[in-house]
Amino acid sequence: MSCVEINFDGIVGPSHNYAGLSLGNLAATRHAGDASYPRAAALQGIAKMRHNMALGLAQGFLLPLPRPNAGYLAALGADNTTDPVLTAQAWSASSMWTANAATVSPAGDTADGRCHLTPANLVTMPHRAQEWPDTARQLALAFADRTHFALHDPVPPTFGDEGAANHMRLCERHDTAGVEVFVYGRSGGAFPARQHEQASRAIARLHGLDLERTVFIEQAPKAIAAGAFHNDVVAVANERVLFTHAEAFADQQGAYNAIRDKFPGLEVVEVPADAVSLNEAIATYLFNAQLLTLPTGEMALVVPTECTDSPAVSAWLDRMVASNGPIRQVLPVDVRQSMANGGGPACLRLRVVADPATVDPRFMLSEAKADLLENTIAAHWPEQIDPADVGSESLAQDVIAARLSLLETLGLAELG
Repeated sequence: MSCVEINFDGIVGPSHNYAGLSLGNLAATRHAGDASYPRAAALQGIAKMRHNMALGLAQGFLLPLPRPNAGYLAALGADNTTDPVLTAQAWSASSMWTANAATVSPAGDTADGRCHLTPANLVTMPHRAQEWPDTARQLALAFADRTHFALHDPVPPTFGDEGAANHMRLCERHDTAGVEVFVYGRSGGAFPARQHEQASRAIARLHGLDLERTVFIEQAPKAIAAGAFHNDVVAVANERVLFTHAEAFADQQGAYNAIRDKFPGLEVVEVPADAVSLNEAIATYLFNAQLLTLPTGEMALVVPTECTDSPAVSAWLDRMVASNGPIRQVLPVDVRQSMANGGGPACLRLRVVADPATVDPRFMLSEAKADLLENTIAAHWPEQIDPADVGSESLAQDVIAARLSLLETLGLAELG
């Protein structure tokens, strides 16, 4: 079996809108009430996936969830006229950020030699807590081969779990055994710490991880208070490299030491606060980037174009590349519609180390399938959604029909 890292990007759904539902996500709350552009957002996402395929990387995707979620409103005894916040929650397209879909432990790390996946319960935010049942249905289809995959129930809602956005992995190569790093929060000042330590520890046990090769680290309360609602807003890892802001962890040097104790080959690329402030790092999503190993063996950082627009971030990235360190390329991509709602390139993808042949091929992307996706999106996704449109019955019917057309195109009508 030939295991590689596959990025599964979320297709931006036709109900994509800016309702500002996510406390602590400064971009989302800053753009609350703006007009959104679902068609452009989804096409930007497909372009990012094509960009990764052009680099020679395996690429998959996950689909928008059913929206508006009438079952969510019914369970609350509500409908589209009851409360505008509840209505906006039922319309949320936030499942496009598949870094929150699940936590994934590759086969090389687990006791039974299978890749384990645990859907995130996302209980901290009501608009996201409704996602996991439909996400789990997709994961059960995409990774249905129980010889190679194990799918768990979410951690009980007593403990908040936000998925891979708070999970990193260090390894010599993706297909070898690694050290898994779980990052949890205790305090975030005015903002909630979304990842609970006990949720992380439960997932490590459920996945059958060797605790001698597992690390638990506290995220810096200062980072959460500044708007780093997930660890992947201030740190990202790939193979031997940890790319991190100097103020990402509650005990920065202690975090490095804890990882090195179990993974001596760790290479840290730390961005000092006097070069890029925590606020600027969060505003540009410098660390919410895809840190990738190219087929050549070189490492590349896929960043949002907001990074190249920032003089401080752009200058630091130039110095990093010129230093001939482990990250040799910086590749900007345009995901501005997602960024305005609080999610960068890393938010949009779930990393799964597996043999692509063991994945349901309907969830794997090719150039021909990307053409089909783009044609379907161009034909059916709303061009624009204004705040007053959310809750509209006519728009609801258009959104439902758009998603069903995508499912039909992909032969995934069972998710209807």
